[in-house]
Amino acid sequence: MWSNLPFDVLSNIFSFLPTDSLARAKLTCRNWRVCATSYSLNSGTVHRHQPPWFLALPLRGRGLSCYVHNPHTDNWHSVSLDFLPEPVRPAASISGLLLLRPTSSMVFQLAICNPFTRQFRCLPMLNRIRTNPALGVVVPGSVWCNSTPRFCVYVAGGMSDGGASYEPTLEVYESFTNKWRILAPMPMEFAVRLTVWAPNESVYVEGSLYWVTSARAYSVMGFEIEGGRWRELSAPFADRLEFAGLIQLNGKLALVGATCGEPACVWQLNEEGVWVLIVKVPVDLGVRLLGGKLSWASMKCVGIDGAVCLYRDIGSGMIVWRETEEKGRREWNWVEGCCSIRGKQVHNFAARGVLFHPNISPSSFP
Repeated sequence: MWSNLPFDVLSNIFSFLPTDSLARAKLTCRNWRVCATSYSLNSGTVHRHQPPWFLALPLRGRGLSCYVHNPHTDNWHSVSLDFLPEPVRPAASISGLLLLRPTSSMVFQLAICNPFTRQFRCLPMLNRIRTNPALGVVVPGSVWCNSTPRFCVYVAGGMSDGGASYEPTLEVYESFTNKWRILAPMPMEFAVRLTVWAPNESVYVEGSLYWVTSARAYSVMGFEIEGGRWRELSAPFADRLEFAGLIQLNGKLALVGATCGEPACVWQLNEEGVWVLIVKVPVDLGVRLLGGKLSWASMKCVGIDGAVCLYRDIGSGMIVWRETEEKGRREWNWVEGCCSIRGKQVHNFAARGVLFHPNISPSSFP
């Protein structure tokens, strides 16, 4: 009976399985293998059932590989990226795919890949040649086309003319047309600050893209996509923050940050435009993450679907804040760093990470 279930029923059952369990289920029989690799698993359903994985790539060239933490087994894995043509770093996650940017090439060209199915392709070249722009990704909710996710990538600012000037335009790539188009001009001041002071990570909330910048004092810069309007928001404790990152929390814009000697905090922007404190990182976990230091300056933050991860490098451990199905509430948890894999030592290194939901279906690659 189990081997002859309709694909839509089997697909719904598979959506409750962690990725590693789904990979083992593929080996059961032909029908299960075909369903797991070819049939479109609804992205939104899978994400509701499964916590995201953490994937990290070295900031500097250490070979073509990445390190992935599986939250179900609390284990680290090394995944070869030897199918990539050059070293890259992650820019964002897109429904189980990674948006990549080059680390060594002078030509700025984005690419997408699935590290588990070893699929890769470059996006077309931008209309305006630029380096180090800020990036933003929008994935329409539950919008899939021919079993592949539809998404848009926004590129703002950057250096042009060989680094002689700033590029005050915004371009957008649409996956369903596979083309870039210049969307609108942008204020030169915003172009400069997004190029020099933004860490290139963004968050999409209620029709707007937001970036956090650290010029003199931290601030948040937003672009309303439909209206084409830019605006600037102040950040909580803007002139005292040592690090800051943006996340989406319950459909609202939130900021994670910390000042020297104080616990890291999560603030949410309310309807009146005021930052409201939501939660603080437990003191014991913060002290453990900082390794006895007081400064948060080297901290990095990534978030997806309400989950938040704070980390410094690959080996020092991480703090993760996410909802637990068993208790129905969010909790802070400690995750050991990647020091060894299958008995082989992994040397610590500076890394850039993303949270994402793995996808082992080759048919969902655009």
